[in-house]
Amino acid sequence: WFKWQMSRAMDNRGFQRGSFSSFQNSSSDEDLMDIPATAMDFSMRDDVPPLDREVGEDKSYNGGGIGSSNRIMDFLEEPIPGVGTYDDFNTIDWVREKSRDRDRHREITNKSKESTWALIHSVSDAFSGWLLMLLIGLLSGSLAGLIDISAHWMTDLKEGICTGGFWFNHEHCCWNSEHVTFEERDKCPEWNSWSQLIISTDEGAFAYIVNYFMYVLWALLFAFLAVSLVKVFAPYACGSGIPEIKTILSGFIIRGYLGKWTLVIKTITLVLAVSSGLSLGKEGPLVHVACCCGNILCHCFNKYRKNEAKRREVLSAAAAAGVSVAFGAPIGGVLFSLEEVSYYFPLKTLWRSFFAALVAAFTLRSINPFGNSRLVLFYVEFHTPWHLFELVPFILLGIFGGLWGALFIRTNIAWCRKRKTTQLGKYPVIEVLVVTAITAILAFPNEYTRMSTSELISELFNDCGLLDSSKLCDYENRFNTSKGGELPDRPAGVGVYSAMWQLALTLILKIVITIFTFGMKIPSGLFIPSMAVGAIAGRLLGVGMEQLAYYHQEWTVFNSWCSQGADCITPGLYAMVGAAACLGGVTRMTVSLVVIMFELTGGLEYIVPLMAAAMTSKWVADALGREGIYDAHIRLNGYPFLEAKEEFAHKTLAMDVMKPRRNDPLLTVLTQDSMTVEDVETIISETTYSGFPVVVSRESQRLVGFVLRRDLIISIENARKKQDGVVSTSIIYFTEHSPPLPPYTPPTLKLRNILDLSPFTVTDLTPMEIVVDIFRKLGLRQCLVTHNGRLLGIITKKDVLKHIAQMANQDPDSILFN
Repeated sequence: WFKWQMSRAMDNRGFQRGSFSSFQNSSSDEDLMDIPATAMDFSMRDDVPPLDREVGEDKSYNGGGIGSSNRIMDFLEEPIPGVGTYDDFNTIDWVREKSRDRDRHREITNKSKESTWALIHSVSDAFSGWLLMLLIGLLSGSLAGLIDISAHWMTDLKEGICTGGFWFNHEHCCWNSEHVTFEERDKCPEWNSWSQLIISTDEGAFAYIVNYFMYVLWALLFAFLAVSLVKVFAPYACGSGIPEIKTILSGFIIRGYLGKWTLVIKTITLVLAVSSGLSLGKEGPLVHVACCCGNILCHCFNKYRKNEAKRREVLSAAAAAGVSVAFGAPIGGVLFSLEEVSYYFPLKTLWRSFFAALVAAFTLRSINPFGNSRLVLFYVEFHTPWHLFELVPFILLGIFGGLWGALFIRTNIAWCRKRKTTQLGKYPVIEVLVVTAITAILAFPNEYTRMSTSELISELFNDCGLLDSSKLCDYENRFNTSKGGELPDRPAGVGVYSAMWQLALTLILKIVITIFTFGMKIPSGLFIPSMAVGAIAGRLLGVGMEQLAYYHQEWTVFNSWCSQGADCITPGLYAMVGAAACLGGVTRMTVSLVVIMFELTGGLEYIVPLMAAAMTSKWVADALGREGIYDAHIRLNGYPFLEAKEEFAHKTLAMDVMKPRRNDPLLTVLTQDSMTVEDVETIISETTYSGFPVVVSRESQRLVGFVLRRDLIISIENARKKQDGVVSTSIIYFTEHSPPLPPYTPPTLKLRNILDLSPFTVTDLTPMEIVVDIFRKLGLRQCLVTHNGRLLGIITKKDVLKHIAQMANQDPDSILFN
């Protein structure tokens, strides 16, 4: 921390070419990487001067002011606002942030022994993390409950309205009705379709057209409101949010992405987008909503507000809370954050993530948004055991999930790239309205596409019982209970065959329309559409297996475990396995996916089928393309994310990647004690590098440290305003002591406190696989390259990403940001 002497600001010309505002948007590691290179002269001089020049006898003398011979000019007496912070679209320095937190913690611990108040402050500081997790869980669970209730009501609004109270959805409207029967539980006098309200009848072709028109009209209205709010108020509220959150958790700064406006608009537009009937889900965006809650609540605690690394630990826990309320799976949420989202996940974060997920799930359970005492709409329980032979169809579902995942990723990325590179991207409102109109027009005639995707999954997961009235449960002798109360053999009836055709058409529509929906300028999650595709395929296969077992019970594979009169195939289980397979194929989740699906169903005995399907889908999808959908979108958007799961297998050296290269101009450096304020301002104004190495002298190139551009700008601005006598000819010192200067020379400017004296360095012959590993595990922004202690060049995170892309025959210029 830097301390400045408060004194009268004397007349100066200001930071003419280096004001903070003028450089705020130009600082990037892209520029840092493109540093003109040194000529690679490996010779070493024996007469390298010491790092700190000798000072005179008078240790307090730091240079004379104008007309003064002995004024002490070390003005660092209070922290400089802005030093140690980061510009937008920059990468944080994990090492510095962790070091600052250790220093802060050490200071609090030492002071706690001095007084009771300091001890209380130490205890509250230690407890603040748990309190923050509690608040995140409460807020995330409350918002999730609000979103669920609102989306359910607005989805039903497309089909009709409750005259007993317009705020009731269809199910709640008919709950207390005295005129409802079990067979027609969704029909009651209190619920009126739009045709009943407009033309007073629900029968005939004209009534069907009225309902059709109102369904499409409401869908278009909801979609228009969603895309308009996103475009006008919070552009960051679109999409899933998980690719950006992964990038942020890796140390990248995206100002406003987790801000209060993004939270408000995402919450509102998520309800509108889901209610419009588009092929998207709210589960992925709920992770973004929870992370917004975490980021906003961090500002209530100094410990997290002022430290970017500590804040990312909180965001990891918030992501776990988001998945917890999305699926009602607290343990799965923690594992999802660990496996898929988080970049840095220490043991302490694991405990706090678990606590945040627990509180969030408890809060949502208390709200009970679905009225079934469950955390999700499609909670099911299966009781029929599975047989070893069924692993074959389960693995087939895994293969289908892998193929679907690879197909979806390639086609969706191709479409999103077309959107970014053509005129299509300039008209997001029109695109959303066109896709919504096509979806609504095709969805209304089919009851399985007309219902919300969560309700569709619930229907597909359902294990048919005696009281079910769904077409999927229309078996011919389902009410024959002569077998002692057990369900008898179930030959498919007319309703089942009709449902199969409708589900096949639904599958085709979902596969095609989801490709064009994901990535539009509205909140759109991928979990639910992917699960719906897999659940449809699984239900179709499950019913096929069930009928095969019924009509060919004499076959050896069925005869050994399908006894006469028993229900030995569970189509709902196949739907669940198919949902897991397709979700795994798209996201490449494994452990967390199995746990989420297990928590959804509450059955331990189905873990093996889920594991078999999840692993098969991952293997098949990886064989066709290594990236999951989130990693693919990270690469498409050019975010500087260094994937920890992939290995670097190429035999290149640090000297092959560093900047500058041979025959390039010299490396731009600062010297420790021979540059004036004007010299440094000139370098800052003529370059856009985000940092500069500091050397003993240009001749020796002996490394002293590394200083960030932002810190330099802020420090010089503050010195000009608050330190007497600092002018353009004042010399900047990065040394411990400045030598005595002749009288009447301008006072010097000491900036050693903003210098990183221990920058990470590697030699020019270090293998790049080691360098990549260092960048991954330490979260570095840049690494300096030396030869026998002599500075040769620099490698930034973006250099590493470009090199990896180049080695993979990809476009290295696709890495857009620092």
